[in-house]
Amino acid sequence: MPVSDEGHQHIEHGFEPVFDQHSHVLVLGSFPSVLSRANAFYYGNPQNRFWRVMAACLGVPVPPNEGDLLARGELATLDASIAAKRAMLLNGGVALWDVIESCDIKGSSDASIKNVVPAHIERIADATPIEIVVCNGGTAGRLYKRYLQDRTGLPAIVLPSTSPANAAWRLERLVERWSEAVDWAAH
Repeated sequence: MPVSDEGHQHIEHGFEPVFDQHSHVLVLGSFPSVLSRANAFYYGNPQNRFWRVMAACLGVPVPPNEGDLLARGELATLDASIAAKRAMLLNGGVALWDVIESCDIKGSSDASIKNVVPAHIERIADATPIEIVVCNGGTAGRLYKRYLQDRTGLPAIVLPSTSPANAAWRLERLVERWSEAVDWAAH
């Protein structure tokens, strides 16, 4: 991965969106974190509250993270964790992707993002009955509005980030705010 003079690396997204023909809510992040890129799946940092928030919004159990103890006494593998998270989203009618296909970034810092190549949003928008777009945090919201909103024709609801860096929002407040937007849209 090339490193620029300011410590930025040019990074490709590297993994597929989650969606099927029943997806009617599209949740967009900005760009995968270092841990998510290493795991090749969304919200890989166990401190990120995304999976807990979505499970609460959808009224289902929180899917396991890699290494979590399962009911049968086994530890969840990364593949099992990803499969459970993917199933939870699809069963709830939720598609998941990021606004950015590639960019220059320092580590996981949204504030450092530059030289954005937006995702090919039509890949989801043309294949699904998406009714609502939800952006996970202000950066995703700004980037969606700048690069993708005209291409989908759908305004986005920008919700507080589930990132652990957003310490001002406790889990309970995140669930309450996300539920206001996601609950009615997901049913």
